Amino acid sequence: MISFENVAYSYGGGELLSDISLRLAPGSFHFLTGPSGSGKSTFLKLCYAELLPTVGHVTVFDREVRSLNRDDVSDIRRRIGVVHQDCQFLDHLPLASNVGLPLTVSGREIDNQDLGDLLAWVGLKHLADALPPSLSGGERQRAALARAIIMGPDIILADEPTGNVDWEMSLRLLLLLVELNRMGKTIVVATHDLNLIRQAKSHLAARVLRIRNRRIQLAGADL
Repeated sequence: MISFENVAYSYGGGELLSDISLRLAPGSFHFLTGPSGSGKSTFLKLCYAELLPTVGHVTVFDREVRSLNRDDVSDIRRRIGVVHQDCQFLDHLPLASNVGLPLTVSGREIDNQDLGDLLAWVGLKHLADALPPSLSGGERQRAALARAIIMGPDIILADEPTGNVDWEMSLRLLLLLVELNRMGKTIVVATHDLNLIRQAKSHLAARVLRIRNRRIQLAGADL
């Protein structure tokens, strides 16, 4: 679904990522680890064409990202859900409207039953009318996950989704991602939380990608 061929990315005159060749297969689950500032967020941005490689080729859904025009990029992003660590919402809109925003922007009609079911799945149906400033960190992250998947994407990319929540909420978010993977979704989770990765081994076969010295290495066998 996403492949990198001899990819490098430079920023500010220096190379942040170098010589990356890998493939994220349909239905796979990968954790991406590495020190802060090592390029985890940059890797994810390369996956959904927010950034273009300085060197090499990134292919998403069999399409080389350099060849995509603006409409093409919009098309592939409808198939990729992204959960940011610092999730942003429109504070004047209720939670349900924020979660449904991708549908509104794309001109698709919101099915209130489906939206309610999605909010129930992430445990937020009772907060459908709440404004974002009133939400806790864990509630915001679950809302961000709901918003990321409302378009029915094939791939979910999560950038430190548990970075601002406690351990109990981290496990809850992990189980939601595991369930999505069991539905056939391809999942990539960038995290520095090795305990979270260890916990995942009781739920699924995942692979760990580690950024070290600007390169991404496969860190051993299935968890």
